[in-house]
Amino acid sequence: MPELPEVESVVLRLRQTAPWAKIVACGQFRSTTARGLKRALGHTVDAVDRRGKNILLRLSGGAFLRIHLKMTGGLNVIPGVNLRQSTVRAWLTLEDGRAIVLNDPRALGRISFHHAREERSLFARLGPEPFSEAFTPEHLIAAARRTAKPVKIFLMDQRAVAGLGNIYAAEALFHARIHPAAPARQLSAKKLAVLHRVIRDVLELALRSASVAYEDPGGFAEAEDFPVAVYGREGEPCPRCAARVRRIAQGGRSTYYCPKCQK
Repeated sequence: MPELPEVESVVLRLRQTAPWAKIVACGQFRSTTARGLKRALGHTVDAVDRRGKNILLRLSGGAFLRIHLKMTGGLNVIPGVNLRQSTVRAWLTLEDGRAIVLNDPRALGRISFHHAREERSLFARLGPEPFSEAFTPEHLIAAARRTAKPVKIFLMDQRAVAGLGNIYAAEALFHARIHPAAPARQLSAKKLAVLHRVIRDVLELALRSASVAYEDPGGFAEAEDFPVAVYGREGEPCPRCAARVRRIAQGGRSTYYCPKCQK
C-alpha cells in the first residue's frame, strides 16, 4: 500500500500541473469507487494537499475531494479523458480538456466529496504529520505511555504519527534498534527520542526514493528504490551484524526485524 512518501510524491507531481481549470464532467466505472463525485462539477481545484495517506483536492467554495490510493492507485493528469488507460476507475474532466484520473489496477482506491466543515472530524483520529512542528519527541513519548500495544502496531495505527505504514515502521524500528514486539509504553524516553529522529530520517530518504519509484500509477513495487535493511529480507543477513533477518506476523501484516540488533 502506498505510504506517506509515495502519496506525497503524487501530490507534488499534481501540483506541477497547476493552474487548474473548472471541472465540467466526471465519470466512474464502479459505484463503490467514488461517492459524491458529481458534486464536484462546476468547482475549480484550488490546491492539492496531503493528510496522512490521503490526497485532498481542495475545490473552490471550500469543498474538497478526499482520495485514498489503497494498494495500487495513482492519481494523474492526462491531456484528455479519451486517452485514459483501461485501468482508470474514475475521472474528472477539466474545462481546458485535461482530465484528472484515478488509475487503479485492483480497483480498491476511493474518492469522496466533502465540505470544509467535515475535515476536522474526518481526520480527528490522525496524529501529527511526521515533519510538522507538532511531531516532537515529547509527543511520541506521551503517546507511547498511553498504550499497551507492541511498538510496531502503535506506530501503524496513525494516531501517534500520520502516514507511517508497514515498510517504514519496520525500517525505523531497525535503525532505532527496537524490537517490533516490545510494548510501546515500556520503552525508555531515550529510545523513543531516537525512534522519533529515525522516523524522520527514514521518511526523508523514502521521499527521495518515491519521487522515482512511484513513476507510473499502479506500477510501483513497494520500497522499489528504497535501500531496505530488513523489510522483505527474511533469511537474509542483517546489514549491520549479519544475523538472519526474521519475520513475524503483527496485526495481519508481516514484520521484519533483526533478532540480534533489535532488543
